[in-house]
Amino acid sequence: MDRPVLTPEEAQLSYAKYFNQPLAAIPQEKLDVWQGPMADPSTALAFEDRAKFQRADVPGLQDGFTVAPNGTGFVANTTFMPGVTAEMIDWWFGWHSVTSDLRYKMWDKEDHWYARADKPEYVKDPNVPLNQKTWGVNHSIKEDIGLGADDLLLCFRRPSELGYDESLIGTDDCLAMVCAYGLGSAPALMTHIARKAEGGILFCSRFWMGYGPNQEGQLVKLVPDGVSIPEIVPRALYGHNIKEYSNLAAILPSVYAEEKDKPW
Repeated sequence: MDRPVLTPEEAQLSYAKYFNQPLAAIPQEKLDVWQGPMADPSTALAFEDRAKFQRADVPGLQDGFTVAPNGTGFVANTTFMPGVTAEMIDWWFGWHSVTSDLRYKMWDKEDHWYARADKPEYVKDPNVPLNQKTWGVNHSIKEDIGLGADDLLLCFRRPSELGYDESLIGTDDCLAMVCAYGLGSAPALMTHIARKAEGGILFCSRFWMGYGPNQEGQLVKLVPDGVSIPEIVPRALYGHNIKEYSNLAAILPSVYAEEKDKPW
């Protein structure tokens, strides 16, 4: 099976060690969810209610996957990241998209090939605040979420453009926020939020699968009425998510400490 490889040039980079080391273990309770039955469809947070995700008391499924009553997919995951700060999250989502494919590869060396920003000079610009490094930037990505290697375009946008309240960013419930819609074989809205936690952060993720922009640029349900996304698709995405974010939790504090003051 085709898997990402370390090139000779990448092997010389200071962070190649993160590709060479084993991936972090996934907590057993998350593996049990991944391998178990899908959650009750009624627990999916409705796409129209997505702004509720910005608060820690967000209703519905907190960890798992399901196919919503309208046929769309829904994935929720919460990862405790010890020693991680909101600044590290904002830094990571910009930093990994420029300069070297290894930055994305080492996040999940079994399933990530590359993430390439279409505006690298904007991302690298020191005058752009860390929490805005993804705004209006598209990432061309090759990865495998468990259904085979696939190409997609992740279109990152400022939160207000995707239905969120930017005045909440910086509060304990929403220390940092990254959101994008994905275009490809499985269109979706992706939103990540860092919440305050003792000793680190809670990295909370939601995916609404089957949503994307219409011709007017508005996010709408793309799954035809009466059609449902196969359960294996949100199940696979949940499995990939728990894998990549377990590993990011393990490596981010040291990657940030070692690389944050170097040129992007």
